[in-house]
Amino acid sequence: MFIPNLIVAIVILLIGWAIGAVVCSAIVKFMDMIKFDEALRKAGLGELVRKAGLNLHSGRFIGKIAEYFIVIAFLVASFDVLGLSQVTVFLQQIVLGYLPQLIIAVLILLIGSIVGDVMSRIVIASSRTAGLTSAHLLGTVTKWGIWVFAILIALSQMGIGGVFIQTIFTGFVVAVSLALGLSFGLGGQAAASRTIEKIHGEISHH
Repeated sequence: MFIPNLIVAIVILLIGWAIGAVVCSAIVKFMDMIKFDEALRKAGLGELVRKAGLNLHSGRFIGKIAEYFIVIAFLVASFDVLGLSQVTVFLQQIVLGYLPQLIIAVLILLIGSIVGDVMSRIVIASSRTAGLTSAHLLGTVTKWGIWVFAILIALSQMGIGGVFIQTIFTGFVVAVSLALGLSFGLGGQAAASRTIEKIHGEISHH
């Protein structure tokens, strides 16, 4: 019975691979059709993502994730046909159960890096407008605060830390809020608005 089961398992896996490829292609075409990446570039996120060392192609990224999950799901079915229950349990609990959380955690870190860079520049410019000598320090504190904030959220998403993470999380929220409040309060909303326009202008000219 092993050979027939092996053939069935291979067929199931090939079907899953084909479906995954079709879904990936459909997602890429849909994202290109709605011009999602173009909207991100107009918002200035494209340049920031490139500064982070990444290429902006949301459709391919999302499509590949969907494809891999479909292939893994069919792989589980293939191993189940072969009677490899231990491998099936591993794929279900570890890969399909843990991998989505890991992907979300990575996205959180990426967003945190981008937001941290933008907010740091805004805080520095606003603080300098207010005549503060510690403008760069406030910007650095803001950037690191947001980065640590993102790291803590990512760890929490992965189920690491529990109450300890929440306590540190609250502390950094307070610290970043004070830094932002000080810079915006002293620098003024007008300065912050001018800074945002300047950053957007710089990105648009690149």
